[in-house]
Amino acid sequence: MRTRETIEDLLNAKEGEDYQFKEWKTKDDFREAARICCALANCGGGKLVLGVTDKRPRKVVGSRAFPQPERTRVDLMNKLCVRVDFQIYNHEGERVLVFEVASRPIGLPIQTENGAWWYKGDSLIIMPEEVRRIIYAESGHDFSGDVCPGINLDHLDDDAIENFRSLWIEHTKNKRLTTLSKEQLLRDCGALAEAGLTYAALILFGKPNAVARQLPQAEIIFEYRSSQAAGPAAQRVDFCEGFFYADWWSVQGKA
Repeated sequence: MRTRETIEDLLNAKEGEDYQFKEWKTKDDFREAARICCALANCGGGKLVLGVTDKRPRKVVGSRAFPQPERTRVDLMNKLCVRVDFQIYNHEGERVLVFEVASRPIGLPIQTENGAWWYKGDSLIIMPEEVRRIIYAESGHDFSGDVCPGINLDHLDDDAIENFRSLWIEHTKNKRLTTLSKEQLLRDCGALAEAGLTYAALILFGKPNAVARQLPQAEIIFEYRSSQAAGPAAQRVDFCEGFFYADWWSVQGKA
């Protein structure tokens, strides 16, 4: 995180991927603030400055937004899962509120409001796919994106794909997902590439015989413990099949 700056430093800072200036004299829009902070984190961290004009020469106009900044800070951290600090400046009787956002983790884009937000210049946009791929590659090669030889759509379970579709819709509130074909849904989630189905498709939706043939050492282990005490689990079930194929709900209902 950066050291505390003076008002003069803020007024002279370059707006872009590191600083975003909003007047917000009375505006109190948490959703927009979360999108801005998300983009700042994805671009390496930065500051959202409220109560200052965004056009040069900048002027302090004061902001009454987020009267409880500590609570807003906690809400932003819970939403974005990155560190957020804040500073309050009093300049000639006007309040300036600054939220300082840490950078995203290595290899992981930050997401909120149905997408990973990003700054292209001063424009707030959904992160381009090529940028997302570069970020994922930071942590090393991910074999789940490789094409899995010898499998086709017959090796995937339709109910598992529909379970995934339902949960994706529930999470994103994106009703457009209901109209997508199975193939397009798989493309959009990275399970289907131009050259064929990926290992991610097998891991998520694969039928047991396909998983056993292609990934014989892979398994999902479900354990239930009624306390944190050491010792064997009260219940343990092994699944050698796709994640969304596995009958999680019935197992958890019996736990």
